[in-house]
Amino acid sequence: MASKRKISITIVLLTAVLVLLVVFSICLGKYPVSPKESLSILFRAATFKEQLADSMTVNVVLRLRLPRILVSIFVGAALSISGACYQSIFQNPLVSPDFLGVSSGACIGAAVAILLGLSSAFISGFAFIGGILAVLITASIPALIKNRSNIMLVLSGIIVGSLMSSILGFIKFVADPQTQLASITYWTMGDFSYASNADLLPMVIVLVPPMIILLLMSWWMDVLSMGQDEARTLGANVKLVRGVAIVCSTLLTAGSICFAGSIGWVGLIVPHFVRMLVGSSNRRVLPVSCLIGGIFMLVVDTLTRLIGAAEMPVSIMTGIIGAPFFCWLLFKKRNEIA
Repeated sequence: MASKRKISITIVLLTAVLVLLVVFSICLGKYPVSPKESLSILFRAATFKEQLADSMTVNVVLRLRLPRILVSIFVGAALSISGACYQSIFQNPLVSPDFLGVSSGACIGAAVAILLGLSSAFISGFAFIGGILAVLITASIPALIKNRSNIMLVLSGIIVGSLMSSILGFIKFVADPQTQLASITYWTMGDFSYASNADLLPMVIVLVPPMIILLLMSWWMDVLSMGQDEARTLGANVKLVRGVAIVCSTLLTAGSICFAGSIGWVGLIVPHFVRMLVGSSNRRVLPVSCLIGGIFMLVVDTLTRLIGAAEMPVSIMTGIIGAPFFCWLLFKKRNEIA
């Protein structure tokens, strides 16, 4: 009971922190808005009342900042829960959401769409399809060589990821350096500046169902983390649990990339921090990862909006924060690793 009470309090506190950060993020930017005015605009929009603020302020809050904030929270939550799931399923703390090649495949899909001169909606669609195809290729390699072990799947992901990176390099080589190359490079670095209200419904449809499934499967993932023999003894269908978890995690990663581009470090470092906070049980790690991942990505995106005259790509900021944190984590766990 004490453990359940503690995790409930943690979730409530993190939710409160997230709500406060949403309000502050709406207020901050090149066009400042007071907290009172922001809350008034949000309340009147939620209750369908006429806005009292000027149209410029209303547009900044409801059409520019709020969609971007919501997209960043969902993407951070999706990458964090998928990273936590991958690390649990493969019992490898160094596994990240893109290790099956989904990130490289999505980048190729987006690059092809940019070469064809397609709109942003098609770029997102091509990225999603490219990420899924890359994972299907990765999953087919162990099946072809008749070795479906976790280590073989990880090695297949490394192979496919390297191949996809080479293909992406070739696409950059043939792209127009004045227009297409810049667009491809910037897209692969992650960006929330193009988020709009039109993205919210597709994002909910793509990201929320896999999140719910993984949260409902958290107990079975705890069982699977004990080892395949122990899991079978407890009645777990190892292939089904692992397959559903991988599919849901892949959908979350591919969906996140198609909405925001390729963003590194989030799915790797957030689950580590969460385990330090609440322990290793997935019943606690997965929901807390959602909240902390959303908080982390919101803070990072807000910083990219505030630092410098031009916005910094999101992956640069996540790398600046993530790399030192991971070095500190390695130093702290150095005796366990040895």
